[in-house]
Amino acid sequence: MKITLVKPNIGRMDHSLYVDEARMEPLQLGVLAAMVPPDDEVVLHDDRMEAIPYDAPTDLVAITVETYTARRAYEIAAEFRRRGVTVILGGMHPTLLPEEAAAHGDAIFLGDAESGWREAVEDARAGRLKPVYRAAVGPPQFDGALMPRRDLFHGKGYLPVTLMQFSRGCRHACTFCAVSAYFERCHYHRAIDTVVAEIAAQKRRTIFFVDDNLLGNRRAAKALFRELIPLKIRWMSQGTVDMTRDPELMDLMTRSGCLGMVVGFESLSAENLRGMNKAANLPRFDGYREAIRVVRDQGLQLWAAFTLGHDNDTAESIAAAAAFAVENRFCFAAFNILMPYPNTPLYRRLATEKRLLYGGRWWLHPAYRFNHAAFRPVRMTPEALTEACFRARSHFNSIGSIIRRALDPKTNLRNPLRFGIYLTYNPLVRKEVFKKQGMRFGLSEEQPWDAVND
Repeated sequence: MKITLVKPNIGRMDHSLYVDEARMEPLQLGVLAAMVPPDDEVVLHDDRMEAIPYDAPTDLVAITVETYTARRAYEIAAEFRRRGVTVILGGMHPTLLPEEAAAHGDAIFLGDAESGWREAVEDARAGRLKPVYRAAVGPPQFDGALMPRRDLFHGKGYLPVTLMQFSRGCRHACTFCAVSAYFERCHYHRAIDTVVAEIAAQKRRTIFFVDDNLLGNRRAAKALFRELIPLKIRWMSQGTVDMTRDPELMDLMTRSGCLGMVVGFESLSAENLRGMNKAANLPRFDGYREAIRVVRDQGLQLWAAFTLGHDNDTAESIAAAAAFAVENRFCFAAFNILMPYPNTPLYRRLATEKRLLYGGRWWLHPAYRFNHAAFRPVRMTPEALTEACFRARSHFNSIGSIIRRALDPKTNLRNPLRFGIYLTYNPLVRKEVFKKQGMRFGLSEEQPWDAVND
């Protein structure tokens, strides 16, 4: 049997196709491929940089679906199904919205694939694919010593960083977070020896742990970092501001090769933080002064993530967040419009308050554009929120800002490696910020899947 794995793109720009120049390996598809019996053929097509050969013979197509790629994923599914090819859809979005996804595939896979993907493959081979496969989220099988099929990534122009995963989920209950909704505020981690073995099995020394919160279990994280020290790798991941209140943790992170972290600052307003239930940021809140001091003393580069459009936000407060990020010379910063992801507490509240736009399904609506507001804020119009966030991104990623932020001897100028990371990726991030603004979701203004379902 031949199985085709597909990573969808977001969509297209008004004037041309969009090629993601900052694309990373689709780790989840490498894991799926590793669970396929060796006598089956597996191919990977990445819609972010290559045309999908719809007419090439294949027996089963598996598409990973995220909320931002849902419209494009359904277009791809429709093209294959129109040719009589069986399609199964999986990922976080189908798990959160199974009825929607079920309308666009022959089967859907809900939950984490490790405990049920082999069954789905066997059923497909026997011609008895079920319409729905349900697996646990964060199952015990996640501890298995599964080696992803990284050979499928060769020649596709991904960034030279190996993606790994130690843990999944997050114990926090931020109201806007789809991760918390999907994992139901639980956190799971793999056996450390399997992670060490996976690192040793590949050649790169630069690793990005894709964990939603690598530090969600402090004891497990510290044990992992102790095992990473002799490997002499360089790594990055995602964590929370409260990591800075644990000196032992910070020391182990640095000694084990941590270059920097993506950290959810979200807002400079304590009132906003309370409203979104960002508990990790609130204790002894001082506007992040002490946390930033600790991170800079450790020499770590920060990717500060802000969500903008909370009930107390204004155009002025959003501009202040951008100025704050430049002043603190963060290596990178993301100024994300607050998005109502399906089945999150934020989505349900905005629906109750009748503040959702695009019929509450912005991810499918043909009029929605990337990085535009999808709800009515309290203190500004949706258009004003969209513009304020774009101005924040533009200011932070301006040439003057890039030069100013580079000149920080404690972080970005700490050594040639840190400076090299800064100089390599800041121009790339700047380019992607302006290129993606206002992108259409999907490639068609129509709904091509209707012809398949009629």
